[in-house]
Amino acid sequence: MDVDYLDELKGQVEAGTLYLVSTPIGHRGDLSPRALAVITAADVVAAEDTRHTGSLLASMGASRSLVSYHEHNKEAAARRLLKNLEEGRSVALVSDAGTPGLSDPGFVLVRAAVKAGVAVVAVPGPSALLAALVVSGLPTDSFTFVGFLPGKKGRRRRTLATHAELPHTLVFYESPHRIASTLADMAEVYGDRWACVCRELTKKFEEIRRDRLGALAEFYETSEARGEFTVIVAGAAYDGTLQ
Repeated sequence: MDVDYLDELKGQVEAGTLYLVSTPIGHRGDLSPRALAVITAADVVAAEDTRHTGSLLASMGASRSLVSYHEHNKEAAARRLLKNLEEGRSVALVSDAGTPGLSDPGFVLVRAAVKAGVAVVAVPGPSALLAALVVSGLPTDSFTFVGFLPGKKGRRRRTLATHAELPHTLVFYESPHRIASTLADMAEVYGDRWACVCRELTKKFEEIRRDRLGALAEFYETSEARGEFTVIVAGAAYDGTLQ
């Protein structure tokens, strides 16, 4: 990376500003020059997992002192970070992977910053949601991002049912230990719609499967599931196929 260009980007980091910095969802080459510049130039860097972010920075030949900001300390950490912002310090917020604030505790800090009149700037980059959507083969002109579904079967099915009549594409996040049961519930609630299951996007063992919900549920019922999943499901109005 050109050192002069990196220094120019660092010089654009403004005092008293909250930066939401997108980091790789897998492939470390997806970290943008601007993201690296903001992380290394900000007065405070808040990370969901300081070890993970520290490893990412080390792979780029950089290092930073990091503070922790995650689901279990979000309220107290947000107050401390907001105090830094109000005192004129720049703060960079990063999650373990992808865009902070999307299905993660970053929302709490963003809401507090907006309420306090603090400038909030996005440093766009990797997103499992968008990566999975555009490779799915399903319509992308309109979609609903549902995020993570409830863990308990009854609540999960009720949540799925609230989206059953939507005409457009649906996007979900899911964990490996629930993917088989979630796909089975989707097949039961939505019928045998077309879907796409993306696993470990941009990583060495990336896997993308496109099929009917029933077939996908059967596959993961008998296959060991590892990594993080994004599931794209055709909307109720979709009458096309993936083949």
